[in-house]
Amino acid sequence: MSTERIGIIGAGIIGLALARRIAQVRPEARVTVMEKESRVAAHQTGHNSGVVHAGLYYRPGSLKATLCRRGVGMLRDYCAERGLPYEQVGKVLVARTAEEAARLRDIERTATANGVPGVRLLGPEGLRELEPHVRGVAALHSPSTAITDYGAVAEALAADVRRAGGRVLLRTPVIGLRQDADGADVLTGDPRGERLRHRFDRVVVCAGLQGDRLVRLAGAAGDPRIVPFRGQYHELLPERRHLVRGLVYPVPDPRYPFLGVHLTRHVHGEVLAGPNAILATALEGYRARDLSVRELATTLTWPGFWRLAGRHWTTGVREMAVSVSRAAFARQARRLVPELSAADLRPAPAGVRAQALGADGNLLDDFAIAEHGRFVFVRNAPSPAATSSLAIAEHLAPLALAS
Repeated sequence: MSTERIGIIGAGIIGLALARRIAQVRPEARVTVMEKESRVAAHQTGHNSGVVHAGLYYRPGSLKATLCRRGVGMLRDYCAERGLPYEQVGKVLVARTAEEAARLRDIERTATANGVPGVRLLGPEGLRELEPHVRGVAALHSPSTAITDYGAVAEALAADVRRAGGRVLLRTPVIGLRQDADGADVLTGDPRGERLRHRFDRVVVCAGLQGDRLVRLAGAAGDPRIVPFRGQYHELLPERRHLVRGLVYPVPDPRYPFLGVHLTRHVHGEVLAGPNAILATALEGYRARDLSVRELATTLTWPGFWRLAGRHWTTGVREMAVSVSRAAFARQARRLVPELSAADLRPAPAGVRAQALGADGNLLDDFAIAEHGRFVFVRNAPSPAATSSLAIAEHLAPLALAS
């Protein structure tokens, strides 16, 4: 039997975790990870909040719920093995109204169904004991929610892949995809302008924001489509970090997929407020001035975008206002921590979320994986994908190794 050749496009945390998993279960396979950037974890993996989610919100039985709960334990153990930061700082969902308090009870039931340990409802006094500067009529506490450094995790995974004999090719953009009865070809460029052809038995595309471009190169179905949402963050000044001990979140609005401004402590000591969520004008548009006319046109000509905008235009206007005004941003954060003011915040780097959107205007809520001949596409992997990455890799490996 010939040695299997597996190609993985994208050196974010999912692609690297998959490469490591394949090396574990099929050591004789030849695994190659291709990444267009000069480093791993250059996009979503390196621009997220660092939160290790416990699985509070996700529909029981969904891939998100199942893989998040399995992934938490796998990630915790991996960080312990590699000496990577992992701190169970805990998380509180804070209700400001009786209506939000009622939604907390629904979330508690979902968390219990998902097997999240230690979740409990708190009154105002119980909340104050955990987070003295946070105010609300009720809260839900998840003591096992943690924080880590996903960029460091990705670097460790890449090192594992290399030690196992796999290749992680940086500065290797993919410019063509083809397949036939005997295999799949990946055409890449290199820094010298040369074109290289790589032959594989199977190719897994974990390309996040660039996923649609590769779907089109492979001739696969274009629904759903990736829409980039930029999330702006602000950082609390060092002298104000004491206002937040762990992770402080609002109660999510079930009508909208984004959580709104929340406060997260990071393993290196910073406390971030954010993100909000507005349409990015480029797939990798981390700055407000970043614009790709072609990429923006691709979003604006997608029927699903206008159906989504028609349903949520008021939310979109509010998010845009929050994005351009530090005072408006502070007002959102002050709903959780009344002592905060605009003077306590300074701008921090933004992130861009790759969110799959159907032609019907519905945002895909669950992880989504699709096959197209010898190609496997991760079509939707929003939060908690980083938390779930090792479990997602476990789930993907049989597809990658199917012949």
